Amino acid sequence: MPNSWRTLRRRILTPNTRETLLDTRGFHKKNRAAQDLLETVGRTFLEGYGHAMEARTTAEAEERLERIPTQFRGFAYEGAGMGFAMLDGLPFGGRGSVDRFLAGRGDRHNYMVYVGIGWAMARLPRFRWPDIDRIDPLLRWLVLDGYGFHQAYFRTDRYVHGQYQDVGLPWPAHDHPGYVPNAIDQGIGRALWFIGGTEADLVATMIEKFPQHRRGDLYSGAGLAASYAGGAEQDELLVLRERAGVHQPMVAQGSAFAAEARIRAGLLVPHTAVATGILCGQAPAEAAQITHDARQAAVATAGKPAYEVWRQAIAAEFAAPGGVDRP
Repeated sequence: MPNSWRTLRRRILTPNTRETLLDTRGFHKKNRAAQDLLETVGRTFLEGYGHAMEARTTAEAEERLERIPTQFRGFAYEGAGMGFAMLDGLPFGGRGSVDRFLAGRGDRHNYMVYVGIGWAMARLPRFRWPDIDRIDPLLRWLVLDGYGFHQAYFRTDRYVHGQYQDVGLPWPAHDHPGYVPNAIDQGIGRALWFIGGTEADLVATMIEKFPQHRRGDLYSGAGLAASYAGGAEQDELLVLRERAGVHQPMVAQGSAFAAEARIRAGLLVPHTAVATGILCGQAPAEAAQITHDARQAAVATAGKPAYEVWRQAIAAEFAAPGGVDRP
């Protein structure tokens, strides 16, 4: 494909960065630092998406992605995951881009790539959705997490203020369809961290407006975003933890997921250590190890996919006496 056509494809298919500005989205602005952080995350996501759209090969995209600063590189890989999934789903895009991406450097960022695929799912017609059955059967629920984030981020009135729930969303993986809303809520919870401008008290207030049965998943997503994206000081993280109440173990589970994702990708940053120290009572490596160990024993049951068994096992570690140390 000529370079001029790839450049044009990027320009046509890449959303405008204005769509990621807090003013455009109508999201809360806590302070200038938090605003800059969240807008940099959005801009970097689109940069990664653009690299996928313009690159001749997945390897060429990876070379560009690796130049992005450590703190934000994971978001660029997430955007590239969306980009390659979009190319796979478009008539002229070809097939197999996601598979090739995950076979290369994308494997270290697989959590983020799967989430990015969910963004593509939210924008493609259903007959062009990615073949979910080809993705890791444990982690493919992260695709729905990404879908939920996208819907809350761009359709905030309906999914957040209106508390809409995708109960009947068709899930092409053909397993545990009843769990679909839970996975989507985890993504909505992550989005609430952005919608609330990293203001922990506001994020908790938004979560507590949802029905009780949805709050565990929402708090899990918020804990993940607070630990991976950052933007909150220790005192704010304490607020998030304490306001979670009975859902504190789920906040810790989300935080541990973030630690595992950053460590696996070689992208550990100081704010993740601060977050796991408050939300998990542990250093990132220790929280990530709990995630890793629990994964080995995760087996689906009649009512729960292995992914949820895994999450609950992680949460149980932090619910046990002494599971989360109180600073």
